[in-house]
Amino acid sequence: MENNTYSLIMAGGIGSRFWPMSTQQKPKQFLDVLGVGKSLLRLTFERLTEISDSSKVYVLTNERYRDLVLSQLPELGVDQVICEPERKNTAPCIAFAAAKILGLNPNATLVISPSDHLILNTSRFVECIHAAVQEANLGQLVTLGIQPTRPDTGYGYIEVRPSQHLPGAVEPVRRFCEKPSIDVAKTFVDSGNYFWNSGIFIWRAEDILNAIKVHANSLYEVFCGSMDSYNSADEDSFMRSAFAAAEDISIDFAVMEHAKNVSVVVSDFDWSDLGTWGSLIDHMDKDAHGNAVVGDNIHLFETKNCLVHLPKDKVVLLDGIQDTIIVESDGMLMVLRKDKEQALKAYLKQIEDSNPALFQ
Repeated sequence: MENNTYSLIMAGGIGSRFWPMSTQQKPKQFLDVLGVGKSLLRLTFERLTEISDSSKVYVLTNERYRDLVLSQLPELGVDQVICEPERKNTAPCIAFAAAKILGLNPNATLVISPSDHLILNTSRFVECIHAAVQEANLGQLVTLGIQPTRPDTGYGYIEVRPSQHLPGAVEPVRRFCEKPSIDVAKTFVDSGNYFWNSGIFIWRAEDILNAIKVHANSLYEVFCGSMDSYNSADEDSFMRSAFAAAEDISIDFAVMEHAKNVSVVVSDFDWSDLGTWGSLIDHMDKDAHGNAVVGDNIHLFETKNCLVHLPKDKVVLLDGIQDTIIVESDGMLMVLRKDKEQALKAYLKQIEDSNPALFQ
C-alpha cells in the first residue's frame, strides 16, 4: 500500500464490561481474552502491519498504559505511542494525532482502528482497507460498515441507499443512526440498507482536520491553533493544555453525523467489537453442549451454553450449570447469568461504592 498510509490504534479504554480480567490497571486490549497467546492489541498491530509499515503505526492511549504498549509492541519507538493526558473521547485524540502526523507528512492517509476488536479474516480486512484508502484519497471520510447478522441494539447503524450492496463496494452514507431499540433494529436489518458502524475510519489527515474545522471549530482551534508545537520540544506541554481545554466528544458526534463527504465500504470479514463477554462467545470454539472454554483442566458435567475462562493451572469441576459466564482473574471470580450481562457495570459500581479500594 502507499507509503503515505499511517495506522492509528485507539487503545485508551478501560473495558469494564470484561471484568474481572479487564481492570483499570490492565484493560482488555492488553489481555489474551481469546486464549491464543496474544493480546488484542498485539493482534490489532499485526493486522495493521499488513497495511502500514511498523514505522508508520501509532498507538493512542492513556499515560498510565505507555509501558504496557511498549512491552507488547517492542517494534514501536517511544514517539509512536501518543499518550493523552486525560480521557476526552475519540474526537480530541484523533484531532491531535491527525495534526501531529500531518506535520510529518502532508500527504498522510490515516487508518483509525480500535485496539480491542476481533477480526478473523485479515486478508479480507486488508482488501476492504485498500478500497477505503482509494476512496479517502478522493477527499472522502470513510468508514467500514459491517453487514448485520442480527438486530443488535448494541451497535450504531449506517444507512445507505437501497441497492445490491456487494461486499467491498463503496457507498455514499445517508446518515448515522444511534443505537436503536430492538424493534427499530429489526426494521434496519430487514430493510437491507443498514450496516453496523464498525468504528474503523479512513481519511486523509488534511481532510479530517478540515472537517473538524467546519463541524467542530472550537476543537479545531484548540488542536490546530499552534501547529508549530507538534513534533517539537513543546509538544507535551501543548498537548496537556489542549486536552484540558478540549470538549469531551466522539468523532461520530463531532464530525461524521454532520459531514456530507462520507462513504462506507461494505465489509464482510468476520468482526466483533468484543464489547461484552457474550460477544466473545460467538467467536469461540464450543463443545457439543454449546460451552466455550479457556483453561486446561476444566471438567464439565450436565453443563450447557456457558463461557468458562479460568487460569490454566486451576482444576475445576462444574455440574449442572447453564447459560452462565464464569471468569476468574487475579483472585477475582465472576459467576454471572448470561441474560444479566448488561447489568455488570451497575453491579461493579455497587461493589466500588461499598469498597473503593478494590478498584484502585
